[in-house]
Amino acid sequence: MSETGPATPPKATVARGERRRLLSGMRPTGSSHLGHLVGAYRNWVAMQDEFDAFYCIVDWHALTTDYRDTSGLPASTLEIATDWLAVGLDPDRCTLFVQSEVKEHAELHLLLSMVVPIPWLERVPTYKEIIRQLVERDLHTYGFLGYPVLQAADILIYDAAVVPVGEDQEPHIELTREIARRFNAIFGDVLTEPEVRLTPSPRLPGTDGRKMSKSYRNVIGLAEEEKVIRSRLRTMMTDPARKRLKDPGDPAKCPVFDLHRIFSDEATRSWASAGCRSAGIGCIQCKGALADHLVEELAPIAERRKEFAARPDDVRDVLAAGRAQAAEAAAATMERVREAVRLPSG
Repeated sequence: MSETGPATPPKATVARGERRRLLSGMRPTGSSHLGHLVGAYRNWVAMQDEFDAFYCIVDWHALTTDYRDTSGLPASTLEIATDWLAVGLDPDRCTLFVQSEVKEHAELHLLLSMVVPIPWLERVPTYKEIIRQLVERDLHTYGFLGYPVLQAADILIYDAAVVPVGEDQEPHIELTREIARRFNAIFGDVLTEPEVRLTPSPRLPGTDGRKMSKSYRNVIGLAEEEKVIRSRLRTMMTDPARKRLKDPGDPAKCPVFDLHRIFSDEATRSWASAGCRSAGIGCIQCKGALADHLVEELAPIAERRKEFAARPDDVRDVLAAGRAQAAEAAAATMERVREAVRLPSG
């Protein structure tokens, strides 16, 4: 494993109930890739002993942009849960569950929607951006406009003290904080205003140099076989100035070197940087060294994933146990919310 790779932390000595609650989630979009590992999973694994961590598969959120065809949703949900277990999320140390199986998310979403001004939603940075990106889909729906309210409900229903995000997601959590403040101003001190926990999220290019994304078809999956990983890296875009072997390059302009920064050790990075600048090595050599480190890190994940994938009922049992834990926490919050709003007790 590379020096920057995740290490399994020791078992927590502080009971989960005595730690601050953390909530994070991910849409079920099929199997995971390197972007998920670097942008979320490494941090989640490290934080499951620091916090009382709740990790949620947000399947309702998947409907906000893909509501016309939900046929693949059950399989994608199971795929994501399997990935989570493979990367090292431990159901004895964190709670793994599916959003739609805890109905209190929907109830709190409804109540929050009564007090959230529409202009708050229209100013969300990603609202118009996603509409522009997904021009082939009809996203002029309340579900898409209101997804930040559902996201706020996902967080607030668990009294989450901390929400880990990259810098680009910070405005979404700030909106959750505003929603909590407005609700509390109307109904009393009911909801916990969460803190933002900015997590490292280095730039991760795909094989074509753009951001790694399934929509660009430029990803390297966590469960890929070694020959597939090496094949995709061999065709990966490099510094365009290196047209020939004798041409020197600039590592700062090379997507391959961006991956070296994340997955390779210091000795390999120094070798690749010096060899690129002096034209002492070719791009194929550079990519081969990167592949060695990447295969070393992904091999144990892929092996664990095969084991969990062969036991899908065990994965479903993990989600069922997580649902029970999540439902208990959510019910306590909703009891407090219903009392504050003067609604009948559940």
